[in-house]
Amino acid sequence: MSTVFIRLPNHLGDACMSLPALELVAARGHSLVLAGKPWAARLFAAYPWRVLPLDGTAFEQRRVLREAFAAIDDATRVLLLTNSIGSALVFRIAGRRSTGFSNEARGWLLRRRVKRPQGHAVETYYALGQAFIEGEFAGDGGPPVPSVPSELALRLDESSRARAQQAVAAVGIDGDYLMLCPVAVGLHRGRVKAWSGFARLSAELRARGLAVLACPGPGERDAVVRAVPAATLLSETDVGTFAALLAGSRAVVANDSGAGHLAAAVGARLISVFGVTDPAQTRPWGSRVTLLGSADGWPPYDAVVGAVDAALAA
Repeated sequence: MSTVFIRLPNHLGDACMSLPALELVAARGHSLVLAGKPWAARLFAAYPWRVLPLDGTAFEQRRVLREAFAAIDDATRVLLLTNSIGSALVFRIAGRRSTGFSNEARGWLLRRRVKRPQGHAVETYYALGQAFIEGEFAGDGGPPVPSVPSELALRLDESSRARAQQAVAAVGIDGDYLMLCPVAVGLHRGRVKAWSGFARLSAELRARGLAVLACPGPGERDAVVRAVPAATLLSETDVGTFAALLAGSRAVVANDSGAGHLAAAVGARLISVFGVTDPAQTRPWGSRVTLLGSADGWPPYDAVVGAVDAALAA
């Protein structure tokens, strides 16, 4: 079968939400090479997919891609899950035209243009994957494309699970714990994306005798300390170990952030707190997610506490 290069989204949450599209293409028997941020190698460590780190300037990325294309004998195809002109241009100057969404006036750079449908990000990525298969491999005789899965079910490798257990043991926790993910980077239409109740929640949960943990991402340690002063801080780690930490928790409370999407992807019981972004497009995907708040405002504090209690009871 053919080798398919897939340009991953640049953000962790979107990379998680693209998983059904990746699995859809892989299920047809194609060999996948995922091109994206260096952290993607740990995110997809449990899969048989090669991850090609893309960083630096467009010309540096072109060199990496050209070398990868030259090492493969078959006719490679490219699927872009990114939206930018820049990502389409990099593959074009590296010698390949891609299938991708035809936004940002980049249609002339693409081999096959797909109109972006309305809906949740999981559904739009999946629709793009389906259009790619139907356009590039129409005659392969494969089965009909299944409907969008209701769960993401990100696989975890054993080394990530082992590192997560070591990280928890290092702070003296030998039993159940909760994870709080209080950071959401950037603003949305001028409004802060992080819920203001995390400090109170961490203190009240700790007062109950519960083990409350937080794991800062790159450069987030000071922000996490300010947001959840009563929580026990873990050392910064890789995204695979972080995923395993979330999977092992009794419950996770997170903003609309990459951490929240990662928690949903590994099947954690997630309380997802929204206040400024639209859940219809970016809510974490899965049946174990409790969604609170909306684009019009944050939920009451007591509603979040009630959701945590329900998750702990479950």
